[in-house]
Amino acid sequence: MTNEKTTADKELRSKILQALSEDERVVALELRVGVLNGIAHLAGFAPDAKTRSLAEEIVAQIEGVRGIVNRIDAPGAPSPSRTVHLNFPATDNAANEGGKQP
Repeated sequence: MTNEKTTADKELRSKILQALSEDERVVALELRVGVLNGIAHLAGFAPDAKTRSLAEEIVAQIEGVRGIVNRIDAPGAPSPSRTVHLNFPATDNAANEGGKQP
């Protein structure tokens, strides 16, 4: 089953790369594309948020794409990186250190 998924992801990636290379509006972006379990991961740089969204729209039209993670950097677009904030309750160690909490 794993080999079937890997093959399907490789085929889907090929379809995505083909679609992006055939569209003159995004071909010059030279985007990086990965696919895992039908989820397309896009990375690279676009000159503006509109072009960034256009690349995502092109990929969304491809049969078999289950979702898109758009990490294309562009002025005015959301940051492609994500910050993880974790809030843990105070532990016994914090209480033992004079009640200091992070």
